[in-house]
Amino acid sequence: MIQRAIVALLLLFPLAAPAADGAASRPPQAAIASANAQATDAGLEILAAGGNAFDAAVAVSATLGLVEPESSGLGGGGFFLLKRADGSEVFVDARERAPLAATRDMYLDAQGNPNRDQTVNGPLAAAIPGLPAGLVHVAAKYGRLPLSKSLAPAIRLAERGWLFGDKNITMMGWRRDILSKNAAAAKLFLPGGKVPAKGQRMRNPDYARVLRRLAAEGHDGFYRGPLAKQLVDGVRDGGGNWVLKDLAQYAVVERAPISFDYRGWRIVTAPPPSSGGAALAQIFHVLSGYDVAGMSRVGRVHLLTEAMRRAYRDRAIYLGDPDHVNIPVDLITSPAYAAGLRASIHLQKATPSDLLPGINAEPERPDTTHFSIIDTEGNLAAVTQTVNLPYGNAFVVPGTGFLLNNEMDDFSVKPGVPNAFGLVGEDANAIAPGKRPLSSMTPTLLLGADRTAVIGTPGGSRIITMVLLGLLELMDGKGAQDAANLPRFHHQYLPDVLSAEPGAFTEEEIAQLQARGHTVAPGERPWGNMQVVLWDRKASTVEAGTDPRWKGVGKGGAVNQVFQ
Repeated sequence: MIQRAIVALLLLFPLAAPAADGAASRPPQAAIASANAQATDAGLEILAAGGNAFDAAVAVSATLGLVEPESSGLGGGGFFLLKRADGSEVFVDARERAPLAATRDMYLDAQGNPNRDQTVNGPLAAAIPGLPAGLVHVAAKYGRLPLSKSLAPAIRLAERGWLFGDKNITMMGWRRDILSKNAAAAKLFLPGGKVPAKGQRMRNPDYARVLRRLAAEGHDGFYRGPLAKQLVDGVRDGGGNWVLKDLAQYAVVERAPISFDYRGWRIVTAPPPSSGGAALAQIFHVLSGYDVAGMSRVGRVHLLTEAMRRAYRDRAIYLGDPDHVNIPVDLITSPAYAAGLRASIHLQKATPSDLLPGINAEPERPDTTHFSIIDTEGNLAAVTQTVNLPYGNAFVVPGTGFLLNNEMDDFSVKPGVPNAFGLVGEDANAIAPGKRPLSSMTPTLLLGADRTAVIGTPGGSRIITMVLLGLLELMDGKGAQDAANLPRFHHQYLPDVLSAEPGAFTEEEIAQLQARGHTVAPGERPWGNMQVVLWDRKASTVEAGTDPRWKGVGKGGAVNQVFQ
């Protein structure tokens, strides 16, 4: 199965010559790992046509929005972590924004209780999409091809039809009834009132028309003019609160990534409004004070769990949209702060979460998507995008061809009340007009003397810990596919449970963890959909690893490439 997932597409171009010291000066091949073979093929097509990693990122992103409507799309948002061959790094924040009519308590009933249906279903759950602006921005500033060229594979698939697959079917099982209540969504995804069969060809000419408008008119093709009015009218007719000014004011934000060192490695990752980079920095700085390599397996899991617990506690208290709240990022990501956290860790006993100073306290779904790209110039792209829950808010504005998000649920609707991923928060992530909700999306780069990797995954609240475990695997010398295969475990402060995939722990390890005071939930269903590319300079090889948990759906591919 892994052999089917890692497909090399070779063109008749020479490989890059190795450097004099035996290490490759440039990657010998370009590579893409994404959650859907149709999207990987779109990106490989653009690389073969002379595009760079950022052109390919536009192609993969737009195609995933079509073929993985349960996970992302033009009605959602995303983060683009980019590193150019010249060494410059940027984080393009295309996260959704709350409408201007949003208020702090907009989802609370007369008794002060959250109305969960309003936060996840229908137009009132939708924040202003950011992905279209992200595509335009990345293509214009970092790509080398016109947007029309990079969007061409997605446009062609939308017009000719894409193939409905196992993941589309499985994820629809959680949302079919809600999708059926919206006529436009049902027409698009439930033809004849039925879930499409595996392999059924799904045509979406409306999606193609939106992409053509985006290619021709750029940012304003989506956020101003006829399409903007169509979106606002459709949302308001359905009970939502968008106005034209919401769309006209939307813009991506370029931010400096969070970067830090750990035992000879440099990790470049996502800043707020992602919580991932701050949490990773905290955890790695905590680990730096211990001889992790010399620990037993159970001792290492215990330490990682305690570090996770503290990082998620700080996520709940401090993190939000940096354009709206003051976030002490430098403090909570500093080695000195981590030293204080280490002082509270007992290496033989778990710390109950309710004993940590902080807040007063549903399973995740793989309803986001990630892809990783490296080209033969050495450009890197780590991109995670989402519509939040499976099939977003299950609402389609007629004639647009895409679902809207339900990212308003990623805000802290009420302090201490969990969202759909079981995450709690306080005022830093409270709802406010024009504010971006806090995210767990964690696109990340691993930079070492001999190895460079691009990694990320969907998985709701578990994204950060999956990326953490994948990074540790890569640092231990394992391959891209090894990192994607690795069994996972997770702790997020509240609920105070150490959850684990089947096979992550032996019965003896579970007993030892329980003896240390951990509440272990072993044998949960698998989670995540990790996508990794790895350049090994010493071996002069490039590897793409795609998660085996969705059999035959994801695809890693490599292509020989020459830039003129």
